Amino acid sequence: MFKLISKLSFNVRNFSIKSVRKSSNFIKIVEVGPRDGLQNERNIVPTEIKVDFINRLSESGLKSIEVTSFVSPKWVPQMADNVQVFQNINKVHGTSYPVLVPNLKGLEDALKVGVKEIAVFSAVSETFTKKNTNCSINDSMKNIKAVVEEAKKQDIKIRGYISCIAGCPYEGETKPTMVANVSTFLLQLGCYEISLGDTIGVGTPDKIKKVLHELKHVSNDMSEFAIHCHDTYGQALVNILTSLEYGIRVFDSSVAGLGGCPYAAGASGNVATEDLLYFLHGQGLETGVNLNKIAKIGDFISSQLQRKNQSKAGVAILAKKCSTNL
Repeated sequence: MFKLISKLSFNVRNFSIKSVRKSSNFIKIVEVGPRDGLQNERNIVPTEIKVDFINRLSESGLKSIEVTSFVSPKWVPQMADNVQVFQNINKVHGTSYPVLVPNLKGLEDALKVGVKEIAVFSAVSETFTKKNTNCSINDSMKNIKAVVEEAKKQDIKIRGYISCIAGCPYEGETKPTMVANVSTFLLQLGCYEISLGDTIGVGTPDKIKKVLHELKHVSNDMSEFAIHCHDTYGQALVNILTSLEYGIRVFDSSVAGLGGCPYAAGASGNVATEDLLYFLHGQGLETGVNLNKIAKIGDFISSQLQRKNQSKAGVAILAKKCSTNL
């Protein structure tokens, strides 16, 4: 299934934030809170809260909001209201509302409600793939191929996810060459972008560098890749800085640091959108997203879930606003 990637010579230069700015000032944020952020919540979030959550996000300047997944409610009960959520959100012109689909049945259901963009997913760990999709990596690729081919016939945009790029909860450290092989397959199928997921948050700058260096053998256009960091060991932002230095300009995040994975015990939430925005804006980079609005949304969804807001920046911004209003 996989084509062996021939090695190309590449000299990694020393990077700095100045070189980051010269490359591109604009960073795209893909907000995954409504899907990846909520999917692992034990208590079912009411549909009207999800819709309100997404509508608030749509007013923040975000241009891509992953809203739900068309999976079997048997496996992910939190997403059982996918049709109602997608049909009832206010869709802002110029903003994408992708959904995750695991198979042809999920794609069929998504098409019925007018979905225009989907995400397909695989991993670089056999054990994780079997836990997540009940099949091997090769069988997963065959399944993805069928979904992508049908989606292309319907003129649907397709994004790809690869899980466990830095480590697996069952197999330990994973190989960058495997990330490159799966990426190559997904790009050749027709995915416009590959989101590289540090699913359990074990990545460090050195591990991320090795993965991105390997991907330079796959494509010289790093705009084909995004980074999806979980913050289990507090490494998300330094890994994002490393990714910026390699030319990555798209990052997945979740307001309030929501998230986790039902098949990766111990994995914490995604990097908080508030923290990511504070970091990027502080480096003089542009996102088009209103940080103050995102902080309020993080507070809103945290209160609805009756849990602590995991975003340090969001909490600090709201606390500062409250003190200035006294």
